Amino acid sequence: MSSTLFEKICAGEIPADIVYQDDQCVCFRDIGPQAPTHLLLVPRKPIPRLSLADEGDAALLGHMMLAAGKIARSLGIDESGFRLVINNGPDAGEAVPHLHMHILAGRKLEWPPG
Repeated sequence: MSSTLFEKICAGEIPADIVYQDDQCVCFRDIGPQAPTHLLLVPRKPIPRLSLADEGDAALLGHMMLAAGKIARSLGIDESGFRLVINNGPDAGEAVPHLHMHILAGRKLEWPPG
């Protein structure tokens, strides 16, 4: 099976504007931003989507949530607010079959989002 776009970014095969990385995940700026701050937080482990994660992925998913908060603090968007979005499946807007979190901030985000 071929690597996803996000696997290639994590491996450094495709350039990206990386704002954070550690041994478990990589965060980079979205190339089609939907807000002034629009980041993608991607696990290095290729999980196609959230609904396909299993119990063995619990620590990784928790790590990603904590990383999102750390990234928000480092960019100064934690106080004004940010939104985390995970699209699961085509009807939800999933474009790349590799679990990822969108971190959106920098403008008033409406509710409901869809």
